Amino acid sequence: MLRHLRDAGPRSRARIAVETGLNKGTVSSLVAELVERGLAREGAIERDGAVGRPAQSVELDGRRIGGIGVEINVDYLTVLVLDLRNSVVVEYRVALDVQALSAAAVLDSVTELAVRALGECARLGMTPIGMTLAVPALVDVDAGVVAFAPNLHWRQVEVVRGVIDRLSARTGVRPAFPIKVDNDANLAALGEYAMGGIAGASDLVYLTGETGVGGGVIVGGRLLRGAEGFSGEVGHIPLDQSGHDCGCGRRGCWETMVGLAGLFRMAAEGNDPVRDPSLDLDQRLDMVRGRAEAGETRTLDALARVGTALGLGASVLVNVFNPRALVLGGYFASLGAYLLGPVMRELRARVMAPDVGGCRVELSRLGFTAAARGGAHVAFESVLDDPTVVAVPSPAR
Repeated sequence: MLRHLRDAGPRSRARIAVETGLNKGTVSSLVAELVERGLAREGAIERDGAVGRPAQSVELDGRRIGGIGVEINVDYLTVLVLDLRNSVVVEYRVALDVQALSAAAVLDSVTELAVRALGECARLGMTPIGMTLAVPALVDVDAGVVAFAPNLHWRQVEVVRGVIDRLSARTGVRPAFPIKVDNDANLAALGEYAMGGIAGASDLVYLTGETGVGGGVIVGGRLLRGAEGFSGEVGHIPLDQSGHDCGCGRRGCWETMVGLAGLFRMAAEGNDPVRDPSLDLDQRLDMVRGRAEAGETRTLDALARVGTALGLGASVLVNVFNPRALVLGGYFASLGAYLLGPVMRELRARVMAPDVGGCRVELSRLGFTAAARGGAHVAFESVLDDPTVVAVPSPAR
């Protein structure tokens, strides 16, 4: 019932009964329990058809519970909290040169941000229901381990255990909610599918635009993980064997051509503030955008080269998956005005199917929050699986 309300939107009890096949008495009983637990509420009056009495709709509530999403990236950390309706209620982002720190130091910083978010949840009267960490890496989801994160220089890092131990030490109590870790592009794809500009598109490819480049693929409404859960490492497609060295130890990977490091390398000298990882990423991208708007030749040339290379790699993915939508996230979205032209030229020239196989190219509306939003969204799975994990509030005295 809760999943149906999330996926289908506000509904009258009678309409829910028809759509789910449950009898009206069962629907009324389940709705009453969801309302009692604060997961649903009475909505607007609606008319189910041209005749008949108007009925009161039922809609998601879930303002008392929070899903927490955390993103660990090369240049920053993000923590945000969503309620069950996917509204952001808490959000923090800090610039951090993750590559220069040990995994332990990074997890210390993650814990600090998580403690701040938990404190704000307490202030707002929200109960944390789960936390998911997004990392640009090969991730063993079941074990809670980052197997290999080339751009972070991590191997076999026990992320989930590390965060649980640190939160327990900081708060004096072991977290009562589940904590998971997953690949950032997979979570971002789920975020786009759940709440992005093309929400509900059953076949899509999402591309991250970060220092690394990853891909999340939704096929038939389901995330494609691969046999061992390591799919989506599209940034390591070898497209230029004579190109730059990649953080993975190989040469000429796609992300060396279109990742943030590649853009900054082409657009500015080494001592330029654009290449200073201690500055907030939005500041650095604003500098690039400002120079492009001012007509600076080097910046415009760099963006054109990135756009062409982005279209080249994307054409491979469109030919393989024939998605309904290709979503460009991260910095690809924020600088999309300069990238879309060359991307589309490459796609039209290289995709075999007519009209690019019916694929729309979309700029993400979620920007750099997509992975954290996807993580927070995934955190609600425990509630959707069993709404009784949310306690009935005690009566006010």
